[in-house]
Amino acid sequence: MTTAILVRRLTVIVGVAMVLALVVGAIRLGAAWTAAAAPLTITPASATQLTADLSDERARAEALASQLEELDARSKDLVAALGQARDRIAADAAHAADLKDRLATAKARLAKLDAQLARSRQALGSTARTPAMTVISRPSGEREEEGEHGE
Repeated sequence: MTTAILVRRLTVIVGVAMVLALVVGAIRLGAAWTAAAAPLTITPASATQLTADLSDERARAEALASQLEELDARSKDLVAALGQARDRIAADAAHAADLKDRLATAKARLAKLDAQLARSRQALGSTARTPAMTVISRPSGEREEEGEHGE
């Protein structure tokens, strides 16, 4: 190898090392500026405080889990009640349809009875208009006819 190649390689290595040193320095300078610009005014929580907060949150999570279980049980009860209500509505609808059919049958029978009653009244009215003939028998064997009013 020639000295020129050796010098060139050495120069590249030194250049890369200088660039890396500049990058590290720039990062440290940026970190220092950021720390100076945003000072920590509130002290971080202590480990005991974090442990207490964690136990509080666990207790809260357990309470919420039990409330969710209660809500789940209530929702299952409501689903069952809704199913029973739907069944009851279906049964009531079937019963209402049966009652409707029975009412139609009863109305038809009532119409027949009304028609028979009207015919009976009409027949009764026509017989009431004609004078009734009454036959009175006498002990001597003679028959006498009387009118409607005993004439």
